[in-house]
Amino acid sequence: MIEKQPRSFVDSRLMTTRWGRWLPAVPLWSLIGLLFALPQLSTPQRHSMLLMSLTQWWSWGLVTPLLFWVDDRLPLRERQLGLRILVQIVPSLLLTTFYLYVLMAMRALMGLSHWSALAGTRLIVSAFTGGILWNWLIYWLIFGARQTFLYYKHYIDSELRLERMERSFSQARLNALRMQLDPHFLFNALNAVSSQVERDPRLARRMIEHLGDLLRLSLESRDRQEVPLVEEMAFLDHYVAIQKIRFGNALHIETCIDPEVKYALVPCFIVQPLVENAIRHGISRRSAGGSVTVTAQRRAEQVEIRIADDGVGLPPEWSLETSAGLGLSVTRERITTLHNGSSSFSVTRRPTGGTEVEIVLPLRSANENREA
Repeated sequence: MIEKQPRSFVDSRLMTTRWGRWLPAVPLWSLIGLLFALPQLSTPQRHSMLLMSLTQWWSWGLVTPLLFWVDDRLPLRERQLGLRILVQIVPSLLLTTFYLYVLMAMRALMGLSHWSALAGTRLIVSAFTGGILWNWLIYWLIFGARQTFLYYKHYIDSELRLERMERSFSQARLNALRMQLDPHFLFNALNAVSSQVERDPRLARRMIEHLGDLLRLSLESRDRQEVPLVEEMAFLDHYVAIQKIRFGNALHIETCIDPEVKYALVPCFIVQPLVENAIRHGISRRSAGGSVTVTAQRRAEQVEIRIADDGVGLPPEWSLETSAGLGLSVTRERITTLHNGSSSFSVTRRPTGGTEVEIVLPLRSANENREA
């Protein structure tokens, strides 16, 4: 059971925390006082002149929290700066007058003047005939410095909030795209298994084993948007095994992965949908079957992945923008979301027949990420 702290103890800790935020300002006000006293430090009265300057700025250090408190209580938004300045005129005069009393009390405490200077109307009269204009100007300088700080703080906070929102939106969008792909792939794989259940139960059992491995790998990578290419190819191997059992010798799949890009980071679950597209729309429509080739190689500071088939090819009026199915459109959108401006995705007809998909991604290694 957690013991409840007494209210007085909580209040005292809260007050200590609030005042603790102002303690770092003490050296700042002292430094300002020292800078203003520098021209008089070469005179015989340097000690008293230094104390006079320090008490002036220490007094502002005591009044400034009250200035901030009044400004925070104004029922105005930060952007209404003009109206805020007009409303501040009366408080500025009152607080500047109050500052003069604090200053005289500080100087009396330091032995620079008498406590009697605080009595009567002499202080107010001398203030209006002397230094109140200068001190009023200091008030507005402090006020302006605070408004500038609040403006940039609000601007930076807004930028950070916007960046977090964009990152969250991108993450949610990528997760939604993956959820679109996973059922799409699963249904197709189950259909492939069901077609063999009665025809060849032993082959169907092997397909189910590979499907189980596929689901396990998919679950292991569910929290990652990118994986090393070697893991993506291991995932593809299980899918290819299912399809080879289904099509037999009518399907030939070849992979050629450059050792330099084996551990390059690629969007998770990106190659399998493209190979599936090649089989479904290219190879399965040919009675003689066909082949699919998956290659990955380094090109400067990029990794280039190609999925090529020798199937029936694309229809005459086909275009990526208007005719792409779920697999292609989702894959393209995921690549754009993850690597906007530094990646490319294209689908073209092969001169010798069939279709070729090319993905170009920035080359980033999983080993480098772990070291960072």
